[in-house]
Amino acid sequence: MKKTFVCAVLLVAGIFGASAQNNKNGGISDQMLESIRRGYAATPEQKAVKNALASNSIAALAVNSENLAMCDTHFSHRVATRGITNQKSSGRCWLFTGLNVLRSKMIQKYDLPEFEFSQNYCSFYDLLEKSNLFLQAVIDTRDAGLEDRKVDWLMKNPIGDGGQFTGVSNLIMKYGVVPKSAMPETYQSDNTSGMTSILKQKLREYALELRAMKPAETQKRKTEMLTEIYRILVECLGVPPTEFEWTRYDKSGNAVSTKSYTPKSFYEEYIGEDLEHNYVMIMNDPSREYGKVYEIEYDRHVYDGENWLYINLPIERVKEIAIASIKDNTAMYFSCDVGKFMDRTKGTLDLKNFDYESLFATSFPMNKRERIQTFTSGSSHAMTLIAVDLDGAEKPKKWMVENSWGAASGYQGCLIMTDEWFDEYMFRLVAERKYVPEDVLKMLDQKPTLLPAWDPMFSPEE
Repeated sequence: MKKTFVCAVLLVAGIFGASAQNNKNGGISDQMLESIRRGYAATPEQKAVKNALASNSIAALAVNSENLAMCDTHFSHRVATRGITNQKSSGRCWLFTGLNVLRSKMIQKYDLPEFEFSQNYCSFYDLLEKSNLFLQAVIDTRDAGLEDRKVDWLMKNPIGDGGQFTGVSNLIMKYGVVPKSAMPETYQSDNTSGMTSILKQKLREYALELRAMKPAETQKRKTEMLTEIYRILVECLGVPPTEFEWTRYDKSGNAVSTKSYTPKSFYEEYIGEDLEHNYVMIMNDPSREYGKVYEIEYDRHVYDGENWLYINLPIERVKEIAIASIKDNTAMYFSCDVGKFMDRTKGTLDLKNFDYESLFATSFPMNKRERIQTFTSGSSHAMTLIAVDLDGAEKPKKWMVENSWGAASGYQGCLIMTDEWFDEYMFRLVAERKYVPEDVLKMLDQKPTLLPAWDPMFSPEE
């Protein structure tokens, strides 16, 4: 970690060295430093803050004592769910969230006890498909130099276990699903950093090889590379089942049926939706024009699948769609910048949870648009939106999401957010078409604006 930091500093110094030499007034002079030092005057207030920060975390000292009480946990509308999942030390929130949306439907339809789809099964094919996506992208860009912006981005981001909803839709429609009992979690699926580090190293090695090969030879060699990746995945995650037997029980524990399934026949029998065409992806991104459709290059999981394509809407239109879905007892894929103003103990997301301005005697005036433009904020975590509390005028007061951090986290495994927090840090919502107004659906007739992979909105949920 320290070596990486030093190298990064030297790199930045090298990049800006030439321009700095052209402006001799750009450095910190002795006179400027003297002026800067006066910013700390060692007043009693400053000493008290300095002493406190020496042995306490910033978050602990910034806790707003006027907001310690737990909020009301009643919700006027809540989707029926059962059980809390746990992604553990992995970046698979997007997958847990997508599968949680589907399992809620299955539990309701068949009156099941707690039930989970196998996240590990989908993770296996996700990593295999992402490996192919990277290798084929390397082949597609082999004529560009390593310094090319797209090639540079690819080399920095060969693979990871983060993602978004198109990964859920494309993977399930291609490979189906299985119950968790058919392919349970392993240590590597629960703790993915070591495995993804190995995969990144192999893929970067393969990338250099493919770039040096004759075009006619690349596809055969790519298949050989993916064969080795498959073997590594099997050793880490297990062999994905192609057929399995499963017994369905009702919520009282009585056996209802026992049948043999393939992953695709299991999906068709118990869910059967067209995930690629029945859902609409929505974003609230005030840094770009509303009412437009945007697509992010390489923001997908499957090479022959779909990029993240979204309609950008004002926050009030997003809420309109979310409320309609919750009122109809249908959960949604939702993502946000979860780390902002989160009280992990209470399980609340509230702008009043912390008072950083008073602690540091400063202000943080950037709005949502400016935070996006400067990479200060972006979508970082996906959860399942399951509840809203409406006032007498049908306006939202607060919202609740089912998280995937285990039942002991937050408020009974969930997070409760104020409507004001929702305005500032909510980014993505995926809703069924039937809950999206016609005027919004018509926006999909537009030709999407293609954004580069390094756009601020390319932020895989983890």
